[in-house]
Amino acid sequence: MPVSSKAGLAERLSALYTGALTDVLDRRGYLQQTLPSELVPLRPGMRVAGPVYTVLGRPHPGHDYDTSIRRILEMLGSVPPGSVAVYQTNDRANAHLGELSVTSLASRACAGAVIDGGTRDVDYTLRSAFPVFSLYVTPQDCVPRWELIAHGDVSLVIGGVRVSPGDWIVGDRDGLVVVPGECVERVLGEAEDKVATENQIRDAVRKGMLPLESYERFGTF
Repeated sequence: MPVSSKAGLAERLSALYTGALTDVLDRRGYLQQTLPSELVPLRPGMRVAGPVYTVLGRPHPGHDYDTSIRRILEMLGSVPPGSVAVYQTNDRANAHLGELSVTSLASRACAGAVIDGGTRDVDYTLRSAFPVFSLYVTPQDCVPRWELIAHGDVSLVIGGVRVSPGDWIVGDRDGLVVVPGECVERVLGEAEDKVATENQIRDAVRKGMLPLESYERFGTF
């Protein structure tokens, strides 16, 4: 998909709320697309949307520092502009994203990061306005304690949700939803239609229409 097309899709997805996307995915039979609720933005109001760039790792206590950091830095330089780095760290003790990592991603117009793990240097990240969703924060660096296994061409499973290259991710205050790449444009169009219909429902309900009546009339609620 051309970069311009991806940018257009990301802009339209970002304008939607995740609830509309999950409702459309449910109707299409994709019933397990929402990442765990423990993955939250560093600040309420952060939003993220873009194609995923997958990152997989595991704990490795005593990992050689130079070997570890070179692999991590190579990965950070590989995230394409407009993409969201999505990490499955298999770790609950260390920070996998910090100040310089955020600076690198933001400077190359990457769209954000979703870390099934930890982050640090939060004050700096908040000043940069770069969208980051994570499980926790900690000052403890992952470099000598963790091993990057693969990135870019690897599928992940986060909280039972499969995340694969070509998929898209959208996040807002309600949470994070993964949209399969094979149907992203169709889901987006249907979600936009749903939001437009919901605006009509909202007006009708405010004027006194009962919930069931509105469902029967509009086909959604």
